[in-house]
Amino acid sequence: MIAPGCIVILSPLIIGMLFGVEALAGLLAGIIVSGIQIAFSASNTGGSWDNCKKFVEAGKLITDGKKVEKKETVIELQPDGTQKTINRSTMQHAAAVVGDTVGDPLKDTSGPSINILVKLSAITSLVFGSFISLYGGKVFDI
Repeated sequence: MIAPGCIVILSPLIIGMLFGVEALAGLLAGIIVSGIQIAFSASNTGGSWDNCKKFVEAGKLITDGKKVEKKETVIELQPDGTQKTINRSTMQHAAAVVGDTVGDPLKDTSGPSINILVKLSAITSLVFGSFISLYGGKVFDI
């Protein structure tokens, strides 16, 4: 987690010092636009996967004209010739559980943390703004 934090804090400083205020403004605009899109996408995707599991568990999913249940009863033939009844999770429910496992971190942590990264870049630029406006852009005088 040190490397992503360094990228968020150092990229406005490096861009501002090397290329100047205009390049820093462009960087911040790109961070805001792409960060909001990624945050919305992660939060909505995670919520959709979470709701999918709830939808399947409520018995509202219909496949091949019948409702999909959480468990299905399967009769297996044993090596000794006897039959054994097993209740196992349906493939749809198992897939929904996997989706929920991926979706929970997306909606609870990944989406909101992008917001913090956008704010941290903007605050770093604001704190060092006067220094960058005076001394920035001298290396590559564009």
